[in-house]
Amino acid sequence: MGDVSNSGDQKVPKLPIPGRRNILITSALPYVNNVPHLGNIIGCVLSADVFARYCRLRDYNAIYICGTDEYGTATETKAMEEKCSPKEICDKYYAIHREVYKWFNISFDEFGRTSSPQQTEVCQAIFKKLLENNWLSENTMQQLYCDTCKRFLADRLVEGFCPTPGCGYDSARGDQCEKCGKLLNPTELQDPRCKVCGTPPRIRDTNHLFLELPLLKDRLEEYIKKMSVDGLWSQNAIQSTNAWLKEGLKQRCITRDLKWGVPVPHEKFSDKVFYVWFDAPIGYVSITSCYTSDWEKWWKNPENVELYQFMGKDNVPFHTVMFPSTLLGTGENWTLMKTISVTEYLNYEAGKFSKSKGIGVFGNDAKDTNIPVEVWRYYLLTNRPEVSDTLFTWADLQAKLNSELLNNLGNFINRVLSFVAKPSGQGYGSIIPDIPHDASDPLTEKLAEKVGQHVEQYVEAMEKVKLKQGLKTAMSISSEGNAYLQESQFWKLYKEDQPRCCVVMKTSVGLVHILACLLEPFMPSFSLEVFKQLNLPPSQLSLSDEKGDIDRTRRPWEIIPSGHKIGKPEPLFKELKDDEVEAFRAKFAGSQADRIERAEAEAVKVAEQLKKTKVSDNTGKKHKSKPAAEPSEISISRLDIRVGQIIKAQKHPDADSLYVEEIDVGEGQPRTVVSGLVKFIPLEEMQNRKVCVLCNLKPANMRGIKSQAMVLAASNSDYTMVELVEPPKSANVGERVTFPGFTGEPDEVLNPKKKVWETLQVDLHSNAELIACYKDIPLTTSAGVCTVASICNGSIR
Repeated sequence: MGDVSNSGDQKVPKLPIPGRRNILITSALPYVNNVPHLGNIIGCVLSADVFARYCRLRDYNAIYICGTDEYGTATETKAMEEKCSPKEICDKYYAIHREVYKWFNISFDEFGRTSSPQQTEVCQAIFKKLLENNWLSENTMQQLYCDTCKRFLADRLVEGFCPTPGCGYDSARGDQCEKCGKLLNPTELQDPRCKVCGTPPRIRDTNHLFLELPLLKDRLEEYIKKMSVDGLWSQNAIQSTNAWLKEGLKQRCITRDLKWGVPVPHEKFSDKVFYVWFDAPIGYVSITSCYTSDWEKWWKNPENVELYQFMGKDNVPFHTVMFPSTLLGTGENWTLMKTISVTEYLNYEAGKFSKSKGIGVFGNDAKDTNIPVEVWRYYLLTNRPEVSDTLFTWADLQAKLNSELLNNLGNFINRVLSFVAKPSGQGYGSIIPDIPHDASDPLTEKLAEKVGQHVEQYVEAMEKVKLKQGLKTAMSISSEGNAYLQESQFWKLYKEDQPRCCVVMKTSVGLVHILACLLEPFMPSFSLEVFKQLNLPPSQLSLSDEKGDIDRTRRPWEIIPSGHKIGKPEPLFKELKDDEVEAFRAKFAGSQADRIERAEAEAVKVAEQLKKTKVSDNTGKKHKSKPAAEPSEISISRLDIRVGQIIKAQKHPDADSLYVEEIDVGEGQPRTVVSGLVKFIPLEEMQNRKVCVLCNLKPANMRGIKSQAMVLAASNSDYTMVELVEPPKSANVGERVTFPGFTGEPDEVLNPKKKVWETLQVDLHSNAELIACYKDIPLTTSAGVCTVASICNGSIR
C-alpha cells in the first residue's frame, strides 16, 4: 500500500518494471494562492488518490505525482494583497495545501512545487526543442496596460463583461469566463478594468512568443483520435476537446510580461517569463524529476507506461490540446496521456464553491468539524460530479452518513464481529469457527455467487475510472451481507444448527474482509480500523490477481482461517444529529469574510458582557474597583505582549538548547531573553528580526542568566516543529499587540500563583490561515495581524 499523505516517505523511488502494468498518475496541480475547498479536492487530488490506491491494491506498479502550481498572475496578485513576496505566498500556501491533503489521507508518491530549479531546467529544455524544431513564432500583440499600476496586465488581472453572445457575465477574467467557460484574450473583454486598482486599462503593443498549434494540428488530431478511444476518455473531456478543434486551432502565446515565473532563455525575451499554462503541465515532469533522477523512464517510455490524468472540466483543453502539442513538438518520445478523468463542478448548498470569494467548506474547515476523514471522503466520492454538476448539502451529508455508513456498512460489520466476539455459549469467544466438511448451505452459495459478480463489476468500473460506480458496487455487498444475516437468522442457528451457523459466520467475516479491501481506496482509515478489529496486518489489504485475491472473493468462507482470533469490535461510525447539522449550516453560511465578521462581532459582544459582569455585583449596583486590587477576571488584556526587535542572539554559554537574545521592546534599554529554540531555528535566522514578546512574566533565572521576557512561538502537536510568531514587518517596535474586543491595561507583573498566563495560553494558537489568535481573535498590531510561517492549528506559547 502507498503511504498516507506525502512525499519523502518512500525510501527507494519506483521505476517502470518490464512485464508489469506501469501506471503514472497525476492530478491537476492546485493553485497555491488560497486554501483548497471541497470542490477542488474532489475535482483532482482525491479522485486521483482513489485510483492510485486501487492500482496499488491490484499490485500494479503505480506512482502518483502532484504538487502546487506556483507561478503566474494569481500569485503576484495575492502577494500584493498580503504585502509580501510571491515566494512568501507560495511557501505559506504550499504548507497549508500539504497539511490539508495529509489530513485527507492523500497518498502522493511525490508532492512537489513548480517553483523548483528542476521546473526551470525541464521547462527551458522543452522550450529550446520547440525553438529548434521551428514550432515557435514571434509576434507583436496588443495587451492591456494600466497607467495607474504602471504595468502590463496579465490575463487574470483584467476583468470585464464576457463578449460571448448570451453570456455577458460581468466578472469574466482576461483568460477565461468562469460562467460560460469560454477561453478569452483580455482585449476581447467589454468594459475591461484593472483588477488591482479598478482603472480602465489602455492597449499597448508588446512582443511575445507563440506556439504554432495550427502546424501541429495533424499530429495532435491523430493522437486524440486514437487515445480518446484506447484510453476511454470521459464524455465531457471528448466534448471539450472537440469544441476546441471545431473552432480551429490558433497560435497560442507562451510568454507573459511578469517577473514571477520561469525565465525565457532567449535574448530578445529575457525580460519575460513563460505563461503559466505553458509551464504548469510541465510541472508533472519536473516534480517526477524531484522524485527520481531516472524520471525519463516514466515520461519518455510510452511503450511501457500508461499516463492517467485527473482534473476539473475547466482544465481539459490544456491537457488534451496544449500539453500534448508541446510534447509532440519536441520530436521526442514522450509518454502522452492515455486516460483523462474529468469532473464537473461540485456546488455548495445554494451556490458555487469559490476560492476567490471564500464561499463553501474548505479543507481546513472539514478537519475542524470533527467529522472523521473517512466520512468526508465517502460523501465527496458518492457525490463525485462525473457527468454533471452535483450539490453539497449538509442534510445530504447527514443522510449518507446515518443511512449508508452507520446503518448499512457499520451495522453489518459490527453485528458480525460482535457476535463472533461473544463468549462461548453465546458466540465464538473471538475465534473464527471451523466449518464441518459435509456442511453445505444453499443460501451461502447463492450469496457467494452474487458477491463474485459484484467484485467483477467493481473491478470493471475501477479499471474504467468510474469511481462513483465502483463505490456504489462495493457498498451493495454490505447490503447483501445485511440481507444474508437476516435471512439466515444466525441467532437461531446458533442454538438449533451449529454447523450451519459456523458457515454463516465464517462467510460473514469473509465479507467484512472483502469490504475492507474494496473500500480501502475510498476510505483508507476505515479499512485500517476494520483490519485492526479483524486482528490482521494492513499488508493483507490486497486485490491482486497473482495472489488469487479476486478469485477468493467467490468463496468468502475461505478468506479468514479457522482458529484465527479477531480483535475487539468497536462501532465504526457515529450518528450525525439534526442540531449538529443546523450548527454547521449556520457556521459555514456566507463567505469566509462574513464568517470572520460574525466571529469579530461575537467577540466584541462577549467582551462587552464581560465588562458589564466586571463592574456589577449581584445587587445591581456598579462600583469602582480599588486601584491596588488585582483583577479577578482572567482576560487576555492582562498580557503585555509587544512588538520586539532582536538586536543580537547567541548560544547560551551553559545550555546547548538555549539562545540568549537582546530584544528592543521600546524601553530604551533592551531586555535579555532566554529561549529554547536552538533545535528549531538556526542562529542566523534569529538575528535582527521582529518578534512578539510577552513582557510581564515574572523574570526567571535560566541556567545562570535572568530572562526578562518570553518570545512567543508556535509548535505543532508533537512538538517536532517550532516557528516564531511574527508581527508585520512595518509594525512599530514597542507597540502593544492587541485583541479586538478586549480592552484594559496589562498587569505590571503577572502573579504566577494566579496562573494567569497558564489559563490564557491554552487558547493561543495559529489558525488554518496561519494567523496567530486568542480563541478566534487575531493578535493585532497597527500594521496588521501577527502570523506564523507554516504551522496550521499550532499551539502558541
